[in-house]
Amino acid sequence: MAAILELTGVSKSFGEGKNRNEVLKNVNLSVEEGEFIAILGFSGAGKSTLISMLAGLAEPDEGEILFRGERIKGPSPKRGVVFQNYSLMPWLSVVSNVALAVDSVHTSKSREERTALIDKYVTMVGLGHARDRKPAELSGGMRQRVSVARALSMQPELLLLDEPLSALDALTRAKLQDEFAAISQEEKKTIILITNDVDEAILLADRIVPLTPGPGATLGPSFNVALPRPRDRAAMNSSEEFIRIRAAVTEYLIGAGADRKSEQTSGIVLPNVVPITRKPATDKLPAVYTERAKSAIEKGYVEFFEVTKTYPTPKGPLTVVDGFDLKMKKGEFISIIGHSGCGKSTVLSMAAGLNPISSGGIILDGREVSGAGPDRAVVFQAPSLMPWLTARENVALGVDRVYPTASPAERRDVVEYYLERVGLGDAMHRHAADLSNGMKQRVGIARAFALSPKLLLLDEPFGMLDSLTRWELQEVLMDVWSRTKVTAICVTHDVDEAILLADRVVMMSNGPKAKIGNIMEVDLPRPRSRKALLDHPDYYAYREELLEFLEAYEGGANPQEEQLAAIREKRAARIARQKSNNPIVAAE
Repeated sequence: MAAILELTGVSKSFGEGKNRNEVLKNVNLSVEEGEFIAILGFSGAGKSTLISMLAGLAEPDEGEILFRGERIKGPSPKRGVVFQNYSLMPWLSVVSNVALAVDSVHTSKSREERTALIDKYVTMVGLGHARDRKPAELSGGMRQRVSVARALSMQPELLLLDEPLSALDALTRAKLQDEFAAISQEEKKTIILITNDVDEAILLADRIVPLTPGPGATLGPSFNVALPRPRDRAAMNSSEEFIRIRAAVTEYLIGAGADRKSEQTSGIVLPNVVPITRKPATDKLPAVYTERAKSAIEKGYVEFFEVTKTYPTPKGPLTVVDGFDLKMKKGEFISIIGHSGCGKSTVLSMAAGLNPISSGGIILDGREVSGAGPDRAVVFQAPSLMPWLTARENVALGVDRVYPTASPAERRDVVEYYLERVGLGDAMHRHAADLSNGMKQRVGIARAFALSPKLLLLDEPFGMLDSLTRWELQEVLMDVWSRTKVTAICVTHDVDEAILLADRVVMMSNGPKAKIGNIMEVDLPRPRSRKALLDHPDYYAYREELLEFLEAYEGGANPQEEQLAAIREKRAARIARQKSNNPIVAAE
């Protein structure tokens, strides 16, 4: 089949002289008619620069880009684009926003034909019921559907998607991925998707082409996705081909990311200083706790006892979390997962002392949690740093308070030790305002561990980062945690992250009145890395259980205990089968 798009020796730089930044270098790609290509790469590698050149919004410094044998010179309705950010006219309705594109491109069509075209694509993206709403009345996912409808209504020969789903929550993103897959099959268009999500690329694409890290990024080897369509994400988890291609792409990207890293080797040793939170506990346990859990201190280093959170509303009390019960051993790592609105972050905020408990209680090392304190460190989804302070000064704020009897030199060593552990040894004197989001979150992780807390609380700490940066920081977190073994709870919506980090995964039922729906013990060896997990024969059994659990609760469903038990039994049966088929694993 003939190529519809060809890139030959394409390079692009910005700036002049010492400030010159070589973004892309010697990019070569050939795309066939009707092919769905996913270009997968790290943040800052030049993915959006590449899509801008394909759209005709920028020109290469070297090389050429041919569309149907002709050099691209400026934008064209033959190449439709959907960007990460929705560029809609806020004063126009859904239909009117789509009509702007239709009326400007299809000038030879009659009014009736243009109206039919608008209706077709508004309906195709599932917005028939919202056709008269303005963007301010739409959710983020619905706004992105408008952008897709507008691009498709131009009936382009090539559709360019520039990370169109990266700003959306996990559930909305999954729904739109399924819609994109259906639309691509219905429209049979040539599509190039820019993404940083390996699973998204495998779900949608015929071929995956990784972009190496910048500067001077170029395209790596192609990976063909030989999976039948339509593709179901839950069913794919059991596919040997899915597991193979996922491992191959992931391994390549991990290797490419590792090549750009440099080790920090200044030799700073963590001083043997005791934080203020390690003083002996003298507080009495709350009466309700003493009565109902006589042996709590022996049984649990951390214990949530019938924790409930209720908010007053004009329609009456709203119970968000209803009877959250959990005991944790010292040094245990728990992940909490569930759909949006299930109370995950509410549980974490109550443990942090940032949100009062309506009833029940939380005990940490023999003391009732009441208000925030330095014995609990929190890493939020959005980095909460003082922008006018350096990375080092941000970490030192907490260290100076927590180690009042340590010498200035010892406190300095604590700060610098953890900044180096998270890979910021050469950037600790940069102001927070000058750091990328990934670097800011590294500062947050360093600050949390530097407090030597009794309990580390992580509230979707990597949720705002692209998938590949998230991988890197998960590895950083695991490395630092393995040195401290601090008791930790991580709220996440990422199935792979939950398994990678945790000793147990707590799955929440839907809210309101959310409870623990299931607890899965993760019996995988530590220390863990993403590559090691992908190679482990039981990994996909754990993944399947989490995916099936989330699917059971999808859309506000309330599954019966029999269904949840069947999910647990399926994992146990699969692991037993894998062990029986693998003599080495069975012998262990």
